[in-house]
This record gives sequence, structure tokens and C-alpha cells, in this order.
Amino acid sequence: MATLKPSNQGCLESSMVWLLLYFFLNLGLTIYNKVIMAMFQFPFPWALTAIHTLCGTIGSYIFWKLDIFKPSKLGEKENMVMLMFSVLYTINIAISNVSLNLVTVPFHQVVRAMTPVFTVMLNVMFLKKNYSAMTYTSLIPVIAGVAFATFGDYNYTGMGFFLTVLGTVLAALKTVVTNRVQVGRLKLHPLDLLLRMSPLAFLQTVFYSYLTGEMELVTEYFKTSLNFNVFCALLLNGVIAFFLNVVSFTANKKTSALTMTVAGNVKQVLSIVLAVIIFDLSITAMNGLGILLTLLGGAWYSNVQLTEKKNKSKLLPGDSLLGLDKNEHELSNIKNQQ
Repeated sequence: MATLKPSNQGCLESSMVWLLLYFFLNLGLTIYNKVIMAMFQFPFPWALTAIHTLCGTIGSYIFWKLDIFKPSKLGEKENMVMLMFSVLYTINIAISNVSLNLVTVPFHQVVRAMTPVFTVMLNVMFLKKNYSAMTYTSLIPVIAGVAFATFGDYNYTGMGFFLTVLGTVLAALKTVVTNRVQVGRLKLHPLDLLLRMSPLAFLQTVFYSYLTGEMELVTEYFKTSLNFNVFCALLLNGVIAFFLNVVSFTANKKTSALTMTVAGNVKQVLSIVLAVIIFDLSITAMNGLGILLTLLGGAWYSNVQLTEKKNKSKLLPGDSLLGLDKNEHELSNIKNQQ
């Protein structure tokens, strides 16, 4: 009976728990962002992202001082990786925002739904990772479902098409790199990664806000419209974003980059469902079919991953900065034999 005794630590070690936390926090923040921009007339995406990264900086610093985690000692090369990762994080947001202004929302959503495909390609090409035929097959309804769920006006420009695809590739790359810096040679704690990445991303986001002219509009907004309610709403938004980042990095570390992108697709269609309920929108039968397809595809993919997880896992080869070196492979094999 002792083996059935519940344990909080065991619960926190469960990848499914962290994935569910990521899923619902991500979904909640997406809806909350829309409420912030609509209810408080705060249409400043760069400023909102700056608030998120600033809260990430402060929150991770507080957790560090409370001895919840201990930052790793990194060399010059590792610090350069962190700088490149923060640039990737910021550019990914920038490309997504710019491309959304050049294409319609349905087209943008459909292309972004291809993120799992690009994630597979990056893992296969650069990390030499193998996937089963069943995994590939289970991705089809997830991607097709988003296409149906967002079916509508698919207008786009040539530059808009290019930037949307580029943004999708960058999103996949960011997810893969996030996974590697936590499970590869660096093995950074999620809060350690957030502590290093957030300040750099904050500075870059403020710089982009200045370049686009948004900074002047935000300054004027704070002078004329900032009150206690707006301040509390923005602060709560930043706090939620901080915990989402912690949960996101932890879930990525405990699952895989591909699983995170599939979860993102399922979250995408559920945000449509919530938008219909909250904002009194209407959907067509085609949209409903897409939502059902994506949810079923997500469940199928999860079942495939759980089934395959019972089989012997294959270690990733490679001795690059973001990979596992030969000694780590041998040590892992010895532990497995023991």
C-alpha cells in the first residue's frame, strides 16, 4: 500500500501535470491578453511583452534569493548561447507581430499550425532524432483541424507569406532550443533559464517598442489613462506570464519540443471556443469540425507518446554545446544497466 501513497513531490515530477498546467495557463493568458487590450484600450503588444519579461526578471530574481534554485556557472560560450536564445525569443515575437499585419488572421493561424512539422524537421535534421510512423500520422488531424477551425479569408501578400512561414520556423526553433538547453549539456533549471533570458529579452523588447514608435504612445497612455485598476490588471497579467514561463520551460524539459507544439495547437482551437463563449462570436460547421479534429488529434498524439514512452528511449547523439557528449551517454547507459 505504501507505493500508492500520494506525494506532492511525485506529483511535481509528473510531466503530465506540468503539461496540463502549461496548457491552462497558456489558454488563460491568451484570453486575458485579449481582455486587457479590449477592456482597457491597451493595444500595445510590445509594451505588454515588456511587462511580461520584466515580471519574469523580477520573479526569477526573487526565487533565486529565496534559494528555490541556484544559478549554474556558465562560461563565455554558454553565455553567448543565452544571448542568442534571448534574441531568438524576441525576434520570434517581432516576426509574428509584423506578419500578422500583412496577412489575415485565418491564414496566420493555419501557417502557425505547421509548427509541429517544422519541429520534427529540425529535430530530424540537426539532432538526428527518429519518430515513429504513428507519430507522424497523429500530427495530420491536429494540423488539418486548425486549418478547418480557422477557415475563412485566406488573403496574404508575398512578404506576409514569407514572414509568416519564417515566424513559424523560428517558433519551432525556439521550442527545440529551449528543450536542448535544459536537457542537453547545459542542463539549466527552468528558473535559471528564465533569470538569464528575461532581462535580455526585456531590453530588446523595449528597444523594438522604441523603434516602432509604440513607446511614445505608451508614455501618453500612462499619462492620461493609467489608474489603479489598469495598474493591477497589467501587474496580474505580468505575474501570470511569469508563472506561465516557469511552467512552460519545466513542461518542455519534462516532455519534448514536439509535444509542446502539439499542445500549442490544441490550445489554439480551445481559445476559439472560449472566444465564442466570452465574446459572443459565431462559428460555422466547418470551424466546429476543425475544433473536433484538433482535439481528437491531440488526444491521439498523447496516446501515441504515452505508449511509446513505455519502450526503451533512445538517447540523442551529438557532442555540441546544446547536445549530450559521449561521456554523458556512457554514464546514462551505466545508470540504466544498474
